[in-house]
Amino acid sequence: MKISIKDVIQRIRPFFIAYLILLCGCFIIKLLYSTDDIYFAVNTRHTDFLDTIEPYITDLGNGWTNIIIAAVITLYNYRVAFLMVTTFLVTSSAVQLAKFFFDAPRPKLYFKDQLSKLHFVKGVDILSNHSFPSGHTLTAFATGVLITYLVKNKSWWILLLFYGIMVGFSRMYLSQHFFEDVIGGSVMGVFLSIFWIGWIDSRPFMNSPGWNRGLLR
Repeated sequence: MKISIKDVIQRIRPFFIAYLILLCGCFIIKLLYSTDDIYFAVNTRHTDFLDTIEPYITDLGNGWTNIIIAAVITLYNYRVAFLMVTTFLVTSSAVQLAKFFFDAPRPKLYFKDQLSKLHFVKGVDILSNHSFPSGHTLTAFATGVLITYLVKNKSWWILLLFYGIMVGFSRMYLSQHFFEDVIGGSVMGVFLSIFWIGWIDSRPFMNSPGWNRGLLR
């Protein structure tokens, strides 16, 4: 079955349109406010509740979460598990290359002379380098695109887009990334996953009967 990029976008159309609207809103915010303004707007509005839940939310964008989910899916459908693993590997490899190319400082290093003003969540290991783009955000949005593409009930896109937004916000709240890093990660996650799915899901082997079964059936 031949799947084009246009076909992928059509299948995720509600998610994609809402994401583009969200992206436009983010660009407007970026035009109106500086990096410092946006960072402190998030960092100064901390609560005990958010300090407790944000580390768990950020873990939802961890690559290991995808690997574990894919391992479970292997029991039921090789094709879906393969799509999940390869989408993660392709997008995460791209984001790691981008991180080393840009080599941007994270908030802890960027504000090294103002650390007393920053709020850090206790127990969270705060990194200093390779800030742009956000890998966790990329993974969350790439996963959102893939699941929206696969599920029959497309109304899931609302929850999946919210999931990506929440992971992105958690990276800023935990002082691991800037607003620009999150935007960049989301753009890479959405568009790279669309291109990858459009290419790999068109391969003949992906639609063979053997790939639409799992270890348990």
